[in-house]
Amino acid sequence: MDAESAAAIDFAVAAYREDGVWTLSALPPRAATELDVLVRALGQLPSEVGTLGMVSVDEDFFVLARVTGRNVRLLLSDVGAATESPLARAVVQRLELPLPDDDDDQIQPAGDLGIVADLGLSATQLGALCDDSELYPDEMLSDIAARLGFGRQFDEMLDTALA
Repeated sequence: MDAESAAAIDFAVAAYREDGVWTLSALPPRAATELDVLVRALGQLPSEVGTLGMVSVDEDFFVLARVTGRNVRLLLSDVGAATESPLARAVVQRLELPLPDDDDDQIQPAGDLGIVADLGLSATQLGALCDDSELYPDEMLSDIAARLGFGRQFDEMLDTALA
């Protein structure tokens, strides 16, 4: 991990649920610079529905990870980010997808759009959110958090972390 990679991380949040109650935890940027480190960090948190990792990178794209035991589900909001971001490239490689062309400017999500469907946000809704070019990653993740039931906590954490 280099300082440049850590500086590109806007924020990284882990969300996990026990006894029906969501708990959020800020992750240090260095925990989100490498996919394997992020997955290990998320796997250490107890959750009855799998631990969600929500990472915003360079105000450009986000990574959503869900870790339940050894099962890892991933969503990258823009596959094109893999041409410049080591984290996005690692997600694309883990998903066993081809790297996008440098000249393809179309924003397209990659991975598991159904990653949180069982928690109340369908693949169709998540896909539509990723396609909204007017929204920044923090706004998309805030919307996801709200739809999953921990939006207020998420927004408060970001207000504190980014202040």
